[in-house]
Amino acid sequence: MSEPPRFDRGHTDDLMSFLAASPTPYHAVANAAERLEKAGFRQVAETDAWDGTAGGKYVLRGGAIIAWYVPEGAAAHTPFRIVGAHTDSPNLRVKPRPDSGAHGWRQVAVEIYGGPLLNSWLDRDLGLAGRLSLRDGTTRLVDVDRPLLRVPQLAIHLDRAVNSDGLKLDKQRHMQPVWGLGEDVRDGDLIAFLEETAGLAEGSVTGWDLMVHPVEPPAYLGRDRELVAGPRMDNLLSVHAGTAALAAAAGRGPELPYIPVLAAFDHEENGSQSDTGADGPLLGSVLERSVLARGGTYEDRARAFAATVCLSSDTGHAVHPNYAERHDPTHHPRVDCGPILKVNVNNRYATDGSGRAVFAAACEKAGVPFQTFVSNNAMPCGTTIGPITAARHGIRTVDIGVAILSMHSVRELCGAKDPFLLANALTAFLEG
Repeated sequence: MSEPPRFDRGHTDDLMSFLAASPTPYHAVANAAERLEKAGFRQVAETDAWDGTAGGKYVLRGGAIIAWYVPEGAAAHTPFRIVGAHTDSPNLRVKPRPDSGAHGWRQVAVEIYGGPLLNSWLDRDLGLAGRLSLRDGTTRLVDVDRPLLRVPQLAIHLDRAVNSDGLKLDKQRHMQPVWGLGEDVRDGDLIAFLEETAGLAEGSVTGWDLMVHPVEPPAYLGRDRELVAGPRMDNLLSVHAGTAALAAAAGRGPELPYIPVLAAFDHEENGSQSDTGADGPLLGSVLERSVLARGGTYEDRARAFAATVCLSSDTGHAVHPNYAERHDPTHHPRVDCGPILKVNVNNRYATDGSGRAVFAAACEKAGVPFQTFVSNNAMPCGTTIGPITAARHGIRTVDIGVAILSMHSVRELCGAKDPFLLANALTAFLEG
């Protein structure tokens, strides 16, 4: 029997605020942590000894967050229910020597991260955000959320065939943004500007992880405002929904039969192989330490993992009205028709029949419809953290998400209802 929904249109309003406030993975996990703190969670350091007390806890590492809630009286072998997601999005990232320029233009040297739709970055007002590492060993988040940079496109008069032959962009030569005028390009100018912006002493920044982002805020779109356009929906939409679902599930307290978990990783867009990626040890370490902190043994860990389920939540492809032939002819997911179950028999997604049953039960409990996505046989299929999580930890994993258009563009497009439908399904899943 379905339960009354926890989330409604207000969830989508809040998602838009979350997207705007999270231009980088570091900002995204900081914002998720702030929301969990308000729900009673507390941060624990990986370098400290952990206790087995009940309640909500979370670990931050770079652009990743693992959060979990231990119900009162939970046994050491209590299984986990995990919502997995990723915090990174394809973008332009600042190189170690960022100051460059030519012909009277001052530019910022950038490297391409992941697989962005390069043309969507052209002629946009862009800001700059990220993490500054300081001489004293601390870090500081910075966000210049105003028009600062621009990647100017070549005028059609100098590329007459662009509309007939297609736009061809060289990642090295054509994607370097401008940010001012001047012949005298000096090493250190950009970092000095950021030090001043962040209120830091000159020369205090010794390292940085900086990336470019569009400053245009998310917005409702359409005659009836039934669509949402915005940046980084892949995959902050899932991070936001997972955070809300975990906070809601924690409110059930001792009634929970599982330990609900949010695992939001960095570096999915380039393979997940890092200490903060899904292919690293972070999730397994946190789950195992949670078992041991409650007095568990290796046997308890094995029992807990064997009964654990992970929903790997990532965006997927809605059927495109102008390119319907690119989709499987019998699977046409639509926006605002509920989350999608992602299936690929070659294990690009981790879903199998038993996993489908788990997700179907959660959706039924939440009163949420769902759809199924498979790729066209003639098209390569993308992948997610799902197969990685299943293989690395031996955890049954199901790939799901929200169907969107313009994936990997600067501005992606989803239905206004789908974010809260996803959050309701995730809550039902975490509550068991």
